[in-house]
Amino acid sequence: MNKRFHFMITAFLKLPFHFSEEKLLADLEICKSYNFTSHFNKNDYSGEWTSIALRSQNGEVDNIFSLPQGEEKYKDTQLLQECHYFREIVDSFECEKESIRLLNLKPGSLIKEHTDYNLGYEDGIFRIHIPITTNEKVHFFINSKEIKMLPSECWYGNFNLPHSVRNDGEIERIHLVMDCLRNDWSNNLFAENGYNFDSENTQPEYSRDTKLQIIEQLKLMNTETAREMVSQLNKEL
Repeated sequence: MNKRFHFMITAFLKLPFHFSEEKLLADLEICKSYNFTSHFNKNDYSGEWTSIALRSQNGEVDNIFSLPQGEEKYKDTQLLQECHYFREIVDSFECEKESIRLLNLKPGSLIKEHTDYNLGYEDGIFRIHIPITTNEKVHFFINSKEIKMLPSECWYGNFNLPHSVRNDGEIERIHLVMDCLRNDWSNNLFAENGYNFDSENTQPEYSRDTKLQIIEQLKLMNTETAREMVSQLNKEL
C-alpha cells in the first residue's frame, strides 16, 4: 500500500453521538428472538461471528451481504420495523443507507486482519459502528492502531485499511453496523470531527497479495457486484 496514503488517511473517527444504552439493549433482545447467520467468509475468522440484517437487498433478515447483489435497492427488514430505537438511530443519519446489520463476535473469537475493497469515505460510502455489548478484553485494530469502542458510542472506520478484532473476554461483542452513502450532511459532520479530506487526493495502491486476498473474499459473496469487482481487480494484477 502506498506509504503516503497509509500515513495520511483518516483511519477512524469518533462521531459526536451518544445513544441510550438501555434502549439499545432493549432492541437487541428483540433481535435475539431471531436466528443470527454465521458470516459467510469463514477464511477471515475463527470461532463464532454471526449477523442479522435490519436492512438488506431482499428485505430478509438472513441476507447479511454488505455488497449489492444486482440492481435491486436495499429495503428495511421486518426486524427493523420491530426495533423502534434502532429505527430512530437510522433515521437520525441524514443520508441514504445500504446494508444495516447487527454483528456478533462471540467470546474467544477472532476476525483475522484483512482489507476490504472500496469501503472508505473516499469511495462515497462510510461504515458506522455503534457498540451495544462489549468488554474490556475486546481488541479492535484499524491500521495497526487499537480503538476502544464503548457501548452507545458512534464510530466511523476506514475498512480499506488493514483491520482485525479479537474478543478475549467472556461477553459477546455486538455492534449495530450501518453502511451509509456520503453526502453534504456527512461531509459537514466529518469535517467538524477532524476528517482529513486532503488525503483523498492520494488513492490507495494495493499490493498484489492484498488484491488476491480481496478477490477471494469477493468470490465467496458470489454476487453480481462482487463478480464485477473481481473482474476489475484481475485486470490490475
